Amino acid sequence: MPAMPNQTPLPFPDADKDATTAASPAREDAATTPSVPPPDAEAPREPEAAEPSTSGSGADPAQTELPIDAASHVRDDDRGRRPGGPRRPSVRRPWWAKLLGRIMAPWVQVTVEPRNPAAEIPEEWSGRPVCYVLEDYGLSNALILERACREAGLPSPLQPLPGDPLKRKRAYLALSRRNVNTLTQLQQSLGTAPPSRKTHSGSLAHLLDAHRADPSMDVQLVPVSIFVGRAPDKNSGWFSVLFSENWTLVGRFRRLLAIALNGRDTLVRFAPPVSLRAIVDEGLPPERTVRKLSRVLRAHFRRIRAAVIGPDLSTRRLLVDQVLASPTVKDAIADQAARDKSSLADAWKKAHGFAYEIAADYSHPVVRSASFLLTPVWNRIYRGVLVHHLDKLKDDAPGFEVVYVPCHRSHMDYLLLSYLLYTRGIVPPHIVAGINLNLPVVGTLLRKGGAFFIRRSIRGSALYSAVLSEYVAQLVAGGYSIEYFVEGGRSRTGRLLPPKGGMVAMTVRAFVRQPTRPVLFQPIYIGYEKLMEGNSYLDELSGKPKEKESIWQLLMGIPKVLRSNYGQVVVNFGEPIRLGDVLAEHAPDWDGAPVSDEEKPAWLSDTVDALAQRIQVNVNRAADVNPINLLALALLSTPKHAMGEGDLRAQIQLSKTLLAELPYSDRVTVTPHPVEEIIAHGEEINVLTRTKHPLGDVLGVSGDNAVLLSYFRNNVLHLFTAASWIACCFQNNRRMSINGVQRLGRSVYPFLQAELFLPWTEEQFAERLNRTIDVFIREGLLEKISDDEGGILARNSGQSDEVFRLRAIGHSLQQAFERYYIAISVLVKNGPGTLTAAELESLCQLAAQRLSLLYAPAAPEFFDKTLFRGFIQKLREMRLVWPDENSKLAFDSRLDTWAKDAKFILGRELRHTIEKISPESAKPAAAVEVGGGAA
Repeated sequence: MPAMPNQTPLPFPDADKDATTAASPAREDAATTPSVPPPDAEAPREPEAAEPSTSGSGADPAQTELPIDAASHVRDDDRGRRPGGPRRPSVRRPWWAKLLGRIMAPWVQVTVEPRNPAAEIPEEWSGRPVCYVLEDYGLSNALILERACREAGLPSPLQPLPGDPLKRKRAYLALSRRNVNTLTQLQQSLGTAPPSRKTHSGSLAHLLDAHRADPSMDVQLVPVSIFVGRAPDKNSGWFSVLFSENWTLVGRFRRLLAIALNGRDTLVRFAPPVSLRAIVDEGLPPERTVRKLSRVLRAHFRRIRAAVIGPDLSTRRLLVDQVLASPTVKDAIADQAARDKSSLADAWKKAHGFAYEIAADYSHPVVRSASFLLTPVWNRIYRGVLVHHLDKLKDDAPGFEVVYVPCHRSHMDYLLLSYLLYTRGIVPPHIVAGINLNLPVVGTLLRKGGAFFIRRSIRGSALYSAVLSEYVAQLVAGGYSIEYFVEGGRSRTGRLLPPKGGMVAMTVRAFVRQPTRPVLFQPIYIGYEKLMEGNSYLDELSGKPKEKESIWQLLMGIPKVLRSNYGQVVVNFGEPIRLGDVLAEHAPDWDGAPVSDEEKPAWLSDTVDALAQRIQVNVNRAADVNPINLLALALLSTPKHAMGEGDLRAQIQLSKTLLAELPYSDRVTVTPHPVEEIIAHGEEINVLTRTKHPLGDVLGVSGDNAVLLSYFRNNVLHLFTAASWIACCFQNNRRMSINGVQRLGRSVYPFLQAELFLPWTEEQFAERLNRTIDVFIREGLLEKISDDEGGILARNSGQSDEVFRLRAIGHSLQQAFERYYIAISVLVKNGPGTLTAAELESLCQLAAQRLSLLYAPAAPEFFDKTLFRGFIQKLREMRLVWPDENSKLAFDSRLDTWAKDAKFILGRELRHTIEKISPESAKPAAAVEVGGGAA
């Protein structure tokens, strides 16, 4: 028999073939009560097949009536009637349905699929009663179903079935959503709860029982899906999007608003009928039969809903139960109960609270609404948002689970990235956010935008760690894209922070536990010309504690933000990293077999560390150089942070020449604007101040602007590493051999590589030094005066323009070498076996602070403990220092040799000052105490 157009019969493999392939539900025979007119009935059938009347009225069940239009009440003699078939007299609807139908009629326009289901009913199906099944109960659903049935020429759902087996005086039922929760499943698995619980519709069970009691009964069950406002298109209004159909269960008020706003786009989809007689005749036990039928119906409704409105992305509702039902979390719950000496239910509630605290609650309407709101905001506060290399991601991503790993400069990062992906047709990722952002209202909106919240530290809570790890594993296994910041927090200095491998480790573990879908890490560079958090960063860098985020602080800051001009934003997609390639390199012994959570492979830690480092390297390889970066590089190289306009133009042009002649990577982008426009743009967004003077205007920055400008210089510092190193070699030396420049460069490169996440090997860095020297010679900054022993380089004598530009290029890296020398000086002065690594960090910070007070103010990161920590860690990796049995740092003569090389870079006076102010181990306790307060 032909199936309905665009329909897929329900999959009942054991059911009667006629029942599973039937084309359309037939009209029902129904009894009447004295107060209700005779219901719709099928075309005349054999008298012996008629059902008895439950009311005893003389209504003829063989009489039929045509459906009545809800708006006009005019009979339609052709609709719902097979050509050549009998005319069907009208039936009066219940008074309440008529009243509510008239109220709802102006707001609802129904589209029925297939277009004419009644015309598809085969002759042999005529006369069988019909019961409709909905996904959930609701008065609006009943009224919409009743109207759709009238318009389609189908039996009314508001009249009882023959004999009223549902005991509800109607011919429709709905599936129950009373699912067994994961606590019950856990208790059942441990034997502390009964093994079974009712999970199906009671009305469906009654209907099946009626078929067992009456062998002549054969009701056709017709699944009906109702969607009020399907997934909106880009032209839909904001409120229509907000209340469009989705996977979330909604209350009466929200449903009312959805009908008012989207009721004219209501879809009612009828599925092919299923014979309940065929299901009952399979002979399964009653409980098993109803469970089977309920399960298949739910699967059918999920398929139809996914086809109409898209996949269910409400991870909070879907994934929480999966997380709590996993063996790992079950074990953690049992361990927590034993540790706390509490009940299993209390431990489960604690895990459930963790899961709900973490989980995202993605909402398509909220994301669409946010896109409407953010579009005018971006246009108001930014001069534009440029995106580069996104097309390469679209080429690489198919078939991969994508993990977005951007740098973290501002709270705008995740909003901006999700917005860009969404507006370019890519599903926004689930974003890891700090629990500090889970503010009232704001946290809910972020959660519905895909954010899931994690605590800053999970040490000491095995249960929380298990829940979080399992949640990430479920996201990876489910194919959801994820976004997190491997730096852990926003950079306050503009440099990339050392990566924290927690989320990377969870992602890798989730993949190797279930290696079904390959994982692709997508590094992203986000570059700003002005930061919204600039003033708060300035306070934190000056020593003030970080302020806790609050909803009032956010609301109070909105007007100021909307009145500001933050320049242009650039988002560059870097070279992606395939996890499979990283595992092949660092875990060659892994054969691709699943690795359980209990296993701790030896290669896991090295793989995570290497992957995290490669992410940061690829973020830097996708940098963007904007006008503010170039202005910062030039102006911050002078003592008063000011230059004549001609000198500033020459310095910016030199930077652009180096970037063009020595490209860092094919994904680095550089502003195309000429130098004049760059300077004008700096003045426009209040970064530069111009001082008029008869001998030429002076352009500069002062006060807080200079500190903030160091942030943007640090964004692109790594791009000029080779040029800055060569310039530093000639700060205090007029002549130096090329071999000497390369030898010293190789010795210092491992520390620069670790601090700036540089991509080259030592040999590649040496080759880059050679190419940079050629550019310097061509630009007149250096001169090659001898070819002996690789050649001798010399700079101009005196204070020429070339010397000025050379010193400006080297200034950005000079402070890094000063920090290195401070650490070496403190170690050597105190001797081996005297200081721990933590004590050395604190003493170095104190020395750097004092040096900044004695000389010109340094950049805020000059006395950053993190940078000293990274340098000390690199010394340990290279075995230049090592901990002794008392955890004190020991070293040998190699460190003295390394320190002597500093005389080529640092001036004699500066070296002497550093050695003089380096604290001695006789006063480490007081120094550490003061240093902690300064940080």
